[in-house]
Amino acid sequence: MFTGIVQGVATIEEVTAEPGLSTYIVRFPEDKLDGVSIGASVAINGTCLTVTRHEGSALCFDAMQETLKLTTLGHLKAGDPVNFERAARIGDEIGGHLLSGHIHTTAKIVEILRPENNVTLWFEVPDEWARYLFPKGYIAINGASLTIGEARGNRFSVHLIPETLRATTFASVQEGQQVNIEIDSQTQTIVDTLARLGYDGPAPTL
Repeated sequence: MFTGIVQGVATIEEVTAEPGLSTYIVRFPEDKLDGVSIGASVAINGTCLTVTRHEGSALCFDAMQETLKLTTLGHLKAGDPVNFERAARIGDEIGGHLLSGHIHTTAKIVEILRPENNVTLWFEVPDEWARYLFPKGYIAINGASLTIGEARGNRFSVHLIPETLRATTFASVQEGQQVNIEIDSQTQTIVDTLARLGYDGPAPTL
């Protein structure tokens, strides 16, 4: 499990692509790998990956075909920055919201607004995921736990403060870029349960 509190930015050092499998060597800040071991879970841009090798300040990960299909990992190349978070431990502070590291879909950045001292990003998800978007609801974008600002159809916005921009890759994103999305599990459970009970139709006309 993860908390959605990004612990820093790492750099893709090498990508080796084979049929149905990609291997990534990721370089981390020197002080972020204390106690890491083979088999540990690390979220890279929100995707839970397993450490297969530890080389100094670099970790190696394998991503299978299904992961490459559902996430943006297949588009990563050497030199790209990525958000990372090591798996939460019992007793850790949950500053964001609980995440599994299993990506549901991807979204496209459709607009970037830069008012003074903050940034607003607008995203577009596939239509079938719009039902889980609610103003003030939780969502994870590239592994970062964020609060939805507005939701309009299959589009939603988030507002980023300077600290979030400093600690993540969001400061350098561009319009048209794809990001990983993990829907809040509680929101998904509530929406799906109501749908099974028949409460997902349009509101009645009064």
